[in-house]
Amino acid sequence: MSFLNKLKTQKFLSFTLILFTLSTGIVIGTLVNQGVKAAKNEGGSVVAPGATPLVIPNPVELSNTFSQIAKQVEPSVVNISTTYLPKAQTRMPRSNGRRQVVPPSDEDQGDNGGMDDFIYRFFGNPFGGGGNGGPDMPQRKGQALGSGVVVDRAGYILTNNHVVDKADRIQVKFNDDPVEYDAKVVGVDAATDLAVIRVEGKRDLTVAKIGNSDAVQVGDWAIAIGSPFGYSATMTAGIISAKERDVDPTMQFQHFLQTDAAINPGNSGGPLLNIRGEVIGINTAIATHSGGNQGVGFALPVNTAAQVYNDIIKNGKVTRGSIGIRFTPSDTPRAQANLKVAGVKQGVFVEQVTTGGPSEKAGMKDGDVIVAINGKPVRDGNQLINTVTSTSLGTALNITVDRDGKRHDLKVVVADLAQIFPEQYGNGRENSSKNVEPTAVSFGMQIQNLTDQQADRLGVKQKGGVQVVSVEPNSFAEDIGLTKDDIIVSINRQPVTSTDDIAKIRGNLHAGDAVQFKVLRKTGGRNSSDWGSSFVAGTLPSNALK
Repeated sequence: MSFLNKLKTQKFLSFTLILFTLSTGIVIGTLVNQGVKAAKNEGGSVVAPGATPLVIPNPVELSNTFSQIAKQVEPSVVNISTTYLPKAQTRMPRSNGRRQVVPPSDEDQGDNGGMDDFIYRFFGNPFGGGGNGGPDMPQRKGQALGSGVVVDRAGYILTNNHVVDKADRIQVKFNDDPVEYDAKVVGVDAATDLAVIRVEGKRDLTVAKIGNSDAVQVGDWAIAIGSPFGYSATMTAGIISAKERDVDPTMQFQHFLQTDAAINPGNSGGPLLNIRGEVIGINTAIATHSGGNQGVGFALPVNTAAQVYNDIIKNGKVTRGSIGIRFTPSDTPRAQANLKVAGVKQGVFVEQVTTGGPSEKAGMKDGDVIVAINGKPVRDGNQLINTVTSTSLGTALNITVDRDGKRHDLKVVVADLAQIFPEQYGNGRENSSKNVEPTAVSFGMQIQNLTDQQADRLGVKQKGGVQVVSVEPNSFAEDIGLTKDDIIVSINRQPVTSTDDIAKIRGNLHAGDAVQFKVLRKTGGRNSSDWGSSFVAGTLPSNALK
């Protein structure tokens, strides 16, 4: 073979070898790559072939209205914690920092929608006493939580009365400040469930801006800030669901704003805001079957709260006028029927004239229909209340009544509402120094004199007597069956008309003597107005005379 042919053969072999080598490498590489992909799939890190990774965009500020309100108002909203020391004659309050209004239900869930059961199971019944069938526990300090809003740089805070009522110690904590500041009650108003407290020692306070609740419309934004379940500076939003909502018929000065902004235990006393961050209400109550938010919350309009606040910082209390009557709300079928029978189209039907009150002194009678005040027609009860309560005490009003188709003009002098109806409108803290202290007696109970006016209000026809205010546990009084609200009319057949009478009778008794109490009790339950007599008796132990 020639040299040239050998060269050509070598080139062909070399080329073939190179080509084979490259082909082998490609095949091997492909197999290896597929093996790696299979391994990844089996390992679970790649589960969506063809999917495109998500990309986080650069931060862009959107609507910042709510965040601005939070920054503006949160420093003025405070967390309020209260402490109740154990007391031998009273139960610790079951408070979780808000009032509850329990709507009608097919199932009885108790007076706060079952929240007491929740507290008992998970927090060991912190307020003492045996809850809902649970065993009695040793009394200890009780605590409760609520909210409030700073309305004055001098340290004045607006909150709910039920947040601080009967508390032995009140502490206030501000947002971003670990210090708890002691606070004192300046004044309270039970009729609106409002209280004013004050802290000292805190500087540079941020004051919330007060709005005008009269401008609020249904459908407006509503923002609640408070400390639900102790979580301070919690902000929730919703709308105004309704206005002028009357939750409790007995509280005629509470006409709430209703909102679906979440309000939970601990929100009570905190502010309800409009979209400008202005306070339009004080969160007060919720309607619930569960013990928590169900989209129905109630806030007292700030215009009412401001009037109460101004009276408290000026006088230490709220003074309202009254003419001493009870009437049927004008928008009820009962009132409409009464007016129709009386032959009057509009007015206020007088159900009861309080004995010894201004209207009785002026000649008003049960069944009269108030049709005008100072010549101006009276349409309904709310107009009557607004006119009378805003009138200065001692002022005479010319009230026109319709009686059996004839008009009579009566001059009625406005008196103090709290004095005419002390049990309903007397405020615990503001009247505590003025009320006569219950007399402690060695039988193991506290008593107070029963005035004729109180007896009339209770429906007690028999005059005189002494009312039992409280009964000490494990005492002689408890052993023989005396209970709170009993009216003692005699002891050992000796008439009792005052606490002094009981003290005199007690002074002549000795250990081992038999003691018989004749008392008046309600015979048809607590809501009944019927009273009947009962006798309780026992042998006096030696420790009852110490």
